Amino acid sequence: MRNLVTGQKMKAIDQYTIEEIGIPSLVLQERAAWCVACEVKKRIKKETPVWAVCGTGNNGADAVAAARILWEEGYQAAIILAGDRAKETSECTVQRKIAENLEIPMLSWQEAEEGFSGAVIDGLFGVGLTRNIEGEYRDCMEMVKRQPVSITVAVDIPSGVDSDTGSIMGIALKADVTVTFGWEKCGTVLFPGRDFAGRVVIGKIGFSDLSCQKAAGKKLWEEKKSFAYDISDLKRLPERPAYSNKGTFGRVLVAAGSKNMSGAAYFAARAAYRCGAGLVKILTVEDNREILQQQLPEAIVASYSPEMIREDTERFGRLLEKECVWADAVVLGPGIGTEPYARELVAGVLSFACSTIIVDADALNIISRNPEITRYYTENVIITPHLGEMARLTGKSIQEIQQDVPGTAAEYSAKWGITCVLKDGASVVTDKDGARYLNTSGNNVLAKAGSGDVLTGIIGAFCARGMEPFEGASLGVYVHGIAGDMYKNKKGNASLLAGELADMAGEAVDKGYLRQEKRYDESGETEHFL
Repeated sequence: MRNLVTGQKMKAIDQYTIEEIGIPSLVLQERAAWCVACEVKKRIKKETPVWAVCGTGNNGADAVAAARILWEEGYQAAIILAGDRAKETSECTVQRKIAENLEIPMLSWQEAEEGFSGAVIDGLFGVGLTRNIEGEYRDCMEMVKRQPVSITVAVDIPSGVDSDTGSIMGIALKADVTVTFGWEKCGTVLFPGRDFAGRVVIGKIGFSDLSCQKAAGKKLWEEKKSFAYDISDLKRLPERPAYSNKGTFGRVLVAAGSKNMSGAAYFAARAAYRCGAGLVKILTVEDNREILQQQLPEAIVASYSPEMIREDTERFGRLLEKECVWADAVVLGPGIGTEPYARELVAGVLSFACSTIIVDADALNIISRNPEITRYYTENVIITPHLGEMARLTGKSIQEIQQDVPGTAAEYSAKWGITCVLKDGASVVTDKDGARYLNTSGNNVLAKAGSGDVLTGIIGAFCARGMEPFEGASLGVYVHGIAGDMYKNKKGNASLLAGELADMAGEAVDKGYLRQEKRYDESGETEHFL
């Protein structure tokens, strides 16, 4: 597991490290500068000019110190200053004066506007940026963007990227490498910040886990933990005991599909089987029975007709109760349509099911049109909206949601006491208590019809095995992304079909179990796994 921090958290850790642990700020800066300089040296030759573009804060101080380290090692380093020097931090003043004493070339950004090339160290803004960049700083950044730069190394976070949400604060500089300190920032995991960060390198400069714990204990921040998974977290997959039967591995009910829309039910059910469920039953309209029995003969098919719902609600209620009692997890919504009878299906499942319910697609649209259904929400509910569905559920615009994807998900989870999987380029999972999982697996191969149905099946399989909703949803999102990464590495990023994604997710799960059993070669880390 990789812990992630917001800008507020990182500032609190920094404060505690300096004031309580006793490590001077300048010591931390020297270590940070060394980490930045090392990453620059890996990527350029000594004759390549290096331009450290520095603001007036401690981020700028780090960049000045990095330029000095490179200068002392024979690199053609120079410092470009932006902002009012009368407002610079004391640490920045110290670092700038050291550079002046060493006669390192130093010029204003206006002087640099005549043009430069080579490598850039981006030290304009750090994690403390809270408002859009305007005025002189914006002019400086636009000047830098016009130059024929070969490589950009960002200090802690690319200037202009919000450290909490990944949104762009008016303008941002795109980095090839971001050297961040202590822990990765949420803003370099979430889009669009992830695109601007390039490769993220974590520099160990003296922040300890104790500082992280103590800062939280002193209530220097109130937020819950944000984290991401890596390959080692596949050890979280539920154990598969040797002495077992199909019932041991969970029963998933997939309430999905409508007339001429059997595909969604098929993809969800296939994914549930591929990811370890022992039994999968598809509850769908009678029109789909024959085709689903041919497509996935391993699945049990239970059916109903829209007429049954309209004309014999008591009989339909008994059917729903029976199937919901049977299930260890329920997938609700893919392809059910939004006809009036589908509302009764959604409300019925939510009222009868006592196991985890993964609510997706048309079920979410029905809830947004019939908000009274939210009275059936309980802590065993997981919703999996994309941005458009979330906009309909919350009344916010997609643009508003994009400004703070994790915040929107967390707000909805807290309001209704449920788990929310908000699907985006970097999907977010939140729970009612404020925990946030930010996903780092996956790529644009997943932007295909049926991909979301596969995700619901994966989550359903994990929850049917007994995983709690938040962990089952988080691991399901991670495995779904890993499946996309595996496919892209093997075949490319355009030809994926949803059924293949389900199969690839199963392959990822199988490899995860081999890792658990110590029968998989881990020497190549993620790349080898994929």
